[in-house]
Amino acid sequence: MGDHSPRMPYRPGSSSGPPARSAPVSGKTPAAPARDKTNAPERPKASVRDGSKAGGKDGERPRGRWPAAQHFAALDLGTNNCRLLIARPQADGFAVVDAFSRIVRLGEGLASTGRLSDAAIERTLTALKICAEKLKRRNVTLSRSVATEACRRATNGPDFIARALAETGIHLDIISAEEEARLAVLGCHVLIEPGDDPALIFDIGGGSTELVLVDTKGPVPRVLDWHSAPWGVVSLTEHIGHAQDREGRLAAYARMREIVAESFAGFASRLPRDIVRPRLLGTSGTVTTLASVHLELSHYDRSQVDGLIVPAASMRRISRDLSGMAMSERATLPCIGTERADLVVAGCAILETIMDLWPAERLGVADRGIREGILRRLMNRERL
Repeated sequence: MGDHSPRMPYRPGSSSGPPARSAPVSGKTPAAPARDKTNAPERPKASVRDGSKAGGKDGERPRGRWPAAQHFAALDLGTNNCRLLIARPQADGFAVVDAFSRIVRLGEGLASTGRLSDAAIERTLTALKICAEKLKRRNVTLSRSVATEACRRATNGPDFIARALAETGIHLDIISAEEEARLAVLGCHVLIEPGDDPALIFDIGGGSTELVLVDTKGPVPRVLDWHSAPWGVVSLTEHIGHAQDREGRLAAYARMREIVAESFAGFASRLPRDIVRPRLLGTSGTVTTLASVHLELSHYDRSQVDGLIVPAASMRRISRDLSGMAMSERATLPCIGTERADLVVAGCAILETIMDLWPAERLGVADRGIREGILRRLMNRERL
């Protein structure tokens, strides 16, 4: 079971997707790569030291082509963000050794033109070149890079994929909405609160929103139903636009909620009604941003946000407060700033609509998702 909106075409493919590829080789690696100043970069955890030694001294086996602790990488290119994670296996999970995140707005203007703009492509290629250098510098053994809604919808998506490969060495797989949903679940399901009833996991992206109903009775959740709606923070914002006065902003917010509810209607009609304690887990920039506002953080701190449980009433209050603010007011708030001020309201509208159809009292927050799901597959730890 599961569906997607007919207004959101995508390339069909199996849920497991094509095989991963070895890391790209592109250009010379600079001695000291410049830090990304567009956004604060993710802070990777300290890497685990590789205990093996080179040279074969004292009877030790010489190091092979790949170190004992191999590095794996996952790259997620969405409508709004380009995000990379490099990790090595550790115990029953993995340790992050490097990460990168930049807002590229690849899907900017896509709703009106049906194409990726030249400016958006150039921004994205710049970010991908940084990712390629990181992959080479970290001697990544195996990697997978995926592209989602913007490339699924754009008529020039395949041309962009070809250019990205030629200029960066990174081969982007345009994955289906279903695989996107499954990877997100695989990457964050460990944060679902304990319980016996089905749980709802959602991912609010830039160009689409994925909803997945899962059974959590086993070690790995079983997908019961899923839905992909063609509305994300970028597509919904561009569709509605910005109002100048408070009354207009509130009216625009109400319209956003109506549009999203309409796109969720088919899925909502299939949801079970006899749930004693609905469990809800969100993975997206929207929920992590609103969780930061809830905590009144002065700057984003993943260690405080990832795994947080927030009262749904608090998320609704913050959403409604933000919906009435002018963009300049939202831009002054910590963890929102100028880069998220124009898109956060659309995310709030989508979030509130999700909480309407699955009325949980608490909302789990995950700063993990597609990349972590890819890494788990690459390391053969879990499949979904």
